[in-house]
Amino acid sequence: MPPVAPRAADENTSRLRLRTIVRLRWIAVAGQAVTVALVYFGLGFDLPIGLCALVITLSVWLNIYLRMRFSGRLWLKSEHATAMLAYDILQLAALLYLTGGLQNPFAFLIVAPVTVSASKQPLQHTLWLGLLVIVCTTLLAFFHWPLPWYSGQSLELPLTYVGGVWAALVCGVIFFALYAQRIAKEARQMSDALAATEAVLLREQSMSALDGLAAAAAHELGTPLSTIAVVAKELQRELPEDNPHREDLALLKAQTDRCRDILAKLSAGSEEPDAVLSRMPISHVLEEAAEPHRVFDIEIDIESGPSSGTELDEADRAEPVGARNPGILYGLGNLIENAVDFAEARVDIRAEWDHDTVSIAITDDGPGFPGAIRDRLGEPYVTTRGSNGSATDNSNGAGDGMGLGFFIAKTLLERSGARLDFSNRRAPEHGARILIVWPRDAIEIKDEDEPGMAGEVHIG
Repeated sequence: MPPVAPRAADENTSRLRLRTIVRLRWIAVAGQAVTVALVYFGLGFDLPIGLCALVITLSVWLNIYLRMRFSGRLWLKSEHATAMLAYDILQLAALLYLTGGLQNPFAFLIVAPVTVSASKQPLQHTLWLGLLVIVCTTLLAFFHWPLPWYSGQSLELPLTYVGGVWAALVCGVIFFALYAQRIAKEARQMSDALAATEAVLLREQSMSALDGLAAAAAHELGTPLSTIAVVAKELQRELPEDNPHREDLALLKAQTDRCRDILAKLSAGSEEPDAVLSRMPISHVLEEAAEPHRVFDIEIDIESGPSSGTELDEADRAEPVGARNPGILYGLGNLIENAVDFAEARVDIRAEWDHDTVSIAITDDGPGFPGAIRDRLGEPYVTTRGSNGSATDNSNGAGDGMGLGFFIAKTLLERSGARLDFSNRRAPEHGARILIVWPRDAIEIKDEDEPGMAGEVHIG
């Protein structure tokens, strides 16, 4: 069975191409060959040149075999990628055994295969490679050939120093593996989450494109409907009054006129926004976002008004009015849904505004945000919907929630110009509190503004 497989999304498939492994090994082979030649011929140190050359040649022949046998574009299965990286560890350990063990200054390179695995492989495979490195370095600390040195002389470093090198290598394996694994995981999460966001926005764009399709359909169907109406009218005029087909022709003409009226409305709908639906006060926006979630037993209370304790003129005290924005409606609805899911009996939504800002506070009487993830809320795959009701980082999709809804809601609201803050209510009250703040000028439509202008950010 070839050690390759098509790329897949499951946890048993690595993200390593065969070509990557082969290229990295060629770099290692070149470095090893140059170093051995320089030490033996350049510095004149005494070392087992024949055995060292044999160990390096094994890697050369392995690379040649892999390149001739398999395509470099294919993705390695995790177990085969781990086996190849394990070979690289053992090959370097053999060279270190022949050249002084942990006294060799190039011993730190044994960490490299584990770092590569941590950035591309599942965690369990990296753990096995890390364990192999620890075993090899422990054996090399006690069993090795002498460190190459000038002819007739020997250099033997104290055991305390060798122990320090061993400890440094073990710490390096752990640190670099964890660091590389964490960075790679965050990059994959962000990539997947952005892909999910793009999918949601693509669906929104597809819905918006229906207006254009309706207008195009109205234009294309207008001509044949006009022809049918003219023919029906002419036939009705030529038939005698007592002909039974006159009623059928009258019905056909009436239905044709009805179709033309419907198409006219569709065509106008994409160009003439509804005056009622295109402009909404902020209180109406909150009602529309909360309405789908009133079917539960949780009470949702909505209040709105100007900020208290602030001197405002009549214009600033007036409720802000904005144009509909599906992104803001989706974001607010998602946050309200999250509050309803965790509330015990009540969710409060309070909108306030002053001269400069418009703010919405969503609070519930549930358990609140766990401290462990509160600072990470809004990141992809960080969710409060654990299988046991606890917060979790659900990057593997094992919990009840994926955390993408929260991420997408936060992204859409921030794109509209909002700033979000997640906190818990102060004792003795309990529950979560989400504060969303917009600059008032960014979301309010003035009387002279045209709703739906290109490039304008709207509130509802």
